[in-house]
Amino acid sequence: MIVKSATFITSAVKPSQYPPALLPEIAFAGRSNVGKSSLINSLVRRKRLVKTGSTPGRTQLLNFFDVNGEFTFVDLPGYGYAKVPEKIRKQWKPMVERYLTTRKCLRGIVLILDVRRLPGLEEKNLSAWLDIHGIPVVYAVTKADKLSKSRQQVRLRAVAEELSMERHRLILVSAKTRQGIHALWENIERVIA
Repeated sequence: MIVKSATFITSAVKPSQYPPALLPEIAFAGRSNVGKSSLINSLVRRKRLVKTGSTPGRTQLLNFFDVNGEFTFVDLPGYGYAKVPEKIRKQWKPMVERYLTTRKCLRGIVLILDVRRLPGLEEKNLSAWLDIHGIPVVYAVTKADKLSKSRQQVRLRAVAEELSMERHRLILVSAKTRQGIHALWENIERVIA
């Protein structure tokens, strides 16, 4: 995929604030601090399109980004640990579920996992929930640059086993080195089509 343009559209918490549903959408979900924003920036070859930070829970809204005027990326709030008020965290689940179950132009979701940690109950529950709702999932396993090549393969097998899926469904990526970005684009394009 050659990205010629990538621009922020809007942030939203409810359907009336979503942009018009004119283009196919791909949502990005993952635990807080899993590298969601960095991965989106790497995919579109922009350093600061999506705000990144070392503090978990930075994304607190649904953020929409136009890519090439052809489709939209949607950055969802991270789940799990986040240094944000409990009241805000409790609002995230219904906000995200409402988006995922009502947005007609949603084509699929990129579920992001950290190669250094095994998927927990939240990842397993989200994966099962997406399956129940028939939402196609692309599994991106980030932070590959943090491990040696041999260690990457050991961890990938462990992640696949934990999710009870075949290893080939997991795409190992690094936003820093761009490892796996081409393969991830191929899978995203397949889901959009």
